[in-house]
Amino acid sequence: MSDNDQEVVVEEIEMEEPQVEETEESVEVAEGEIDTGLTKALDTYRKLIESNELTEVEQSALEKRIKEIESREIIERDQAHEAQEIPVEKNKISIGPPTLTRFEKARIMGARALQLSLGAPPFIAIPETARTSLDIAMEELDKKVIPIIIRRVLPNGDFQNIPIDYFQ
Repeated sequence: MSDNDQEVVVEEIEMEEPQVEETEESVEVAEGEIDTGLTKALDTYRKLIESNELTEVEQSALEKRIKEIESREIIERDQAHEAQEIPVEKNKISIGPPTLTRFEKARIMGARALQLSLGAPPFIAIPETARTSLDIAMEELDKKVIPIIIRRVLPNGDFQNIPIDYFQ
C-alpha cells in the first residue's frame, strides 16, 4: 500500500463524523452568548466612565444608561402573530402607494401576456398597433379590464387585497 492510499483512507475516516443532535446544553450556550454580548457592551460603558475624559454630567448620563440597559427585558423570540386582512374601502389603499408599482405592473403584464400567448381570449378589441401579446396586455392594463387583485403584505404578515380598478 503506497503513501497516497493511506492518506485517502484517513480522509474518508475524518469525513464520517457522527452528527451531533442539538441538546439543551447547546441551547444554553446560545443564550450565554447573548449575555456575553450584553456584558461586553456594559463593560465598554463602564470603561468610558472610568476614563477621565468625560465630564461629571456625561458620566452620570452613562451610568443612567447602564442601569436602563440592565433593567431591560431581553426578548429572544417574538410572539407569533396571526396574519389579518386589512379591509379595503373604495379608493382607500392603506398599504403602499396609491398606484401600481413597477414590479406589480411587470408581474401583471408578464402573466397576462403569457395567458394571451397560450390562447386566452383578450378582454379588449385587439388594437391595430399591437404586435405581440405583451402589447395587448399593456393595453388591457391601461384600461383596467384585467380581473386581478393585488395582495400587498406587511412584514408582520398582515395583508390587503386590492382590486386593480382601485389604483389611480
